[in-house]
Amino acid sequence: MGLPSYEQFIGPLLQYLDTQQEPVRASQAYEGVAEMIGLSPDERAEMLPSKSQQVYKNRIGWAQDALKRAGLSSAPKRGRWLITNEGRELLAKYPGGLSDEECQRISRVDRHTPVSQLIGGGTVPVSGIESPTESPEEKIDSGLQALRESVAQELLEIIGRATPLFFENLVLDVLHAMGYGTSRADLKCVGGPGDGGIDGIISLDKLGLEKVYVQAKKWKGQVGSPEIQGFMGALQLQGASKGVLITSGTVSGPAWDAAKQAKGSVVVIDGNRLANLMIDHEVGVSSKVRKVPEVDSDYFEDD
Repeated sequence: MGLPSYEQFIGPLLQYLDTQQEPVRASQAYEGVAEMIGLSPDERAEMLPSKSQQVYKNRIGWAQDALKRAGLSSAPKRGRWLITNEGRELLAKYPGGLSDEECQRISRVDRHTPVSQLIGGGTVPVSGIESPTESPEEKIDSGLQALRESVAQELLEIIGRATPLFFENLVLDVLHAMGYGTSRADLKCVGGPGDGGIDGIISLDKLGLEKVYVQAKKWKGQVGSPEIQGFMGALQLQGASKGVLITSGTVSGPAWDAAKQAKGSVVVIDGNRLANLMIDHEVGVSSKVRKVPEVDSDYFEDD
């Protein structure tokens, strides 16, 4: 069935607030509503794409925002919620709970709509937002995730058209951006004829006493266990215990298993993870800053 939309939390939240005579903490309201509608542990554990908050808490928070906007609840103190007389009056009209249509109407109320007009059941001006399932914050997170996936796909398409030498240097740029090597000069591209299966070497210390060996495979296909075993053999010839194999393609299940069984430390990175590392560390990627307003509650803290 899945979590209720933030619209569907409006009715239960108003009903819960109606059972409280004093302002309640937001945390108490989250748990009270979750208990009221019987959210399972798995449903309560579901996180926003940004991992910043549990989804049900985020949606209940936006349900409170909608109720406040409609004048049906208030926040007399920071982090405390209270039903208004108008909220109780509206609930009295719906003994069995608010209908889905009423919750939708509340979620779309314009901030300048008189409360009396809402309770009276008249035509209510709306904000122009279509019937929401996700909260506004979830929409931002979902949009960012969609953009990220689109950029990752575009990166892999561009990499697919690049030369093997460009890919080898790209791999070293990403590893350096992740913090490997004291300077970019500590990551050397050594690929070419007779490279012995090693495309790059990373010096982890200034004297070059500790090294990580890199193999870069610009493939559109799948890396299998033979390629992993070949890389492990190349490491043994170098007397090395640390290696990173990065491909622009995919990696088979047996290949992942082979890497786990390697002596020492062998890390495998497929194309999807590589593209996401490029995004995270802004290698071949730039970012735009968008300001998302949020009330600074510390500013309003009582002395």
